[in-house]
Amino acid sequence: MGRHNQPSHPQVSMRPAPSLKTLRDQIADQLRNEILSHQHGADTPLREEELAARFGTSRGPVRDVLLQLTQEGALVYRPNAGVRVCPPPDADTRALLMSLRKQIELHALPVFLKKFTAEDETALRDILETMERACRKGNMSDIVGSDIALHRYIVRSGAAPEVEKVWLHVAVRILMAYSRVPNHMEIHREHLRIVDALCSKNLKASRDALTANLI
Repeated sequence: MGRHNQPSHPQVSMRPAPSLKTLRDQIADQLRNEILSHQHGADTPLREEELAARFGTSRGPVRDVLLQLTQEGALVYRPNAGVRVCPPPDADTRALLMSLRKQIELHALPVFLKKFTAEDETALRDILETMERACRKGNMSDIVGSDIALHRYIVRSGAAPEVEKVWLHVAVRILMAYSRVPNHMEIHREHLRIVDALCSKNLKASRDALTANLI
């Protein structure tokens, strides 16, 4: 019998392929970014009909998004008043939440760095590039979105899924004080320091850069 050629099997990456965002995800991200960048004042009502018309969709996906953002803590439901933007926490509560957020991100760092790959560097640099463009344009919604995306990438890569859920709720409720930075490009520079430290796999520098950013 002749020798049969064995079929070659291409190497398959163990990292899952990135999924395209659904319309619901896009609406949720947009509204979350707007709330966190203070484009909707505290206690402002968000109505299904108006949002459905704005995003060109039915009320079903919008209703799902409002429920999701309520669960995250960005919105609050009040009987006879509907869904409204949740007021910011008081100073003591915010300080406690920020402490918890720092703990989660610093907890995720060592695990993330141990398995850090070239794909992670590419993903972080892409987020950073989006942030730079937003900072140059002064687009606060996109600045907030890229900020959340970068920190969430760290947590998702280095902590359990249930920890990521806690982190997101905390991060949303904190309402980062972007007004402390007079120049938008300083926001980019702070995150550039974080990404550079991560890409060099320097745990101490990564800790220092994260701690300096989370105020």
